[in-house]
Amino acid sequence: MSKKTTRHNQIDLLLTAALFGIFVVAYLPVWKNLIWSWYQMEEYSHGFLVIPVCIYLLWLERDALSETPKAPSSWGLLLVFFSLVIYIFSHFAGVLTFANLSMILLLSGMVVYFYGFLPLKKLLFPLLLLLFMIPFPSQIYSKLTIPIQLLVSKWSVSSALSLGVPVYREGNVIHLPDAALQVVQACSGLRSMMSLLFLGALLAYFGLKSNLARSVLLLASIPVAVFVNIVRVFILILCSAYTPYDLTQGGLHTTFGIAIFLLALALLILIEGVLSLWDKKPARRLSSSSSVSV
Repeated sequence: MSKKTTRHNQIDLLLTAALFGIFVVAYLPVWKNLIWSWYQMEEYSHGFLVIPVCIYLLWLERDALSETPKAPSSWGLLLVFFSLVIYIFSHFAGVLTFANLSMILLLSGMVVYFYGFLPLKKLLFPLLLLLFMIPFPSQIYSKLTIPIQLLVSKWSVSSALSLGVPVYREGNVIHLPDAALQVVQACSGLRSMMSLLFLGALLAYFGLKSNLARSVLLLASIPVAVFVNIVRVFILILCSAYTPYDLTQGGLHTTFGIAIFLLALALLILIEGVLSLWDKKPARRLSSSSSVSV
């Protein structure tokens, strides 16, 4: 090995250590906020699964990645620098979402610098999957919640009225003869939508081949989440009107919520099955020889 090659390897090793040190030190507060969000907010509890799933995907693709031609590019350093600029801006602006996104950009830049754009393409799905661990901006979340709450309230009450249930609605408050139900944020569908989008992405990746079919399945997670929450509120109305059971609290509430989520997952699997019939290309096999693409 020539002195020039040895020196180049030493520089790469030092730069790798420096970038890793920057990543650990700079993003430690980001990880603390992320873990706190996953623990405190039910709609983001799936965040604990994102990293293990991404590691599993990398393990599946280890042979394909080792066979991918490497072409390190200095453009990766530019992406690393840009991600750090975004992180500094997010720190002074107080926008945590940008800090989370800059972390994914930094990882992408490191892949490009050390391995090139082709390996980045192979790793694109696991990197994009990391977006599911990032909480939605609270401002956007609040703006989306209100119209979905009203939609769920309207359709669940309309369904109950079609069966002759004595009920009427005022905004997101549902009035029954002996009770009043309020469709809060948890019943809007946004909470389950985050987890369903994550599961929908995995189902699309492993069960479908074409990007069009995958996109349809991923987007289908949104109406599925809203639909099952309409079913949820509709059942709550029926139980409040005709039974002594209270499904709004306690163990029954937890069991009922799990059943509704399983219904949503079953609908996603059904849609995936229908799309796989249309998807003419063979489905992805769970083997290390498969290549990562989006």
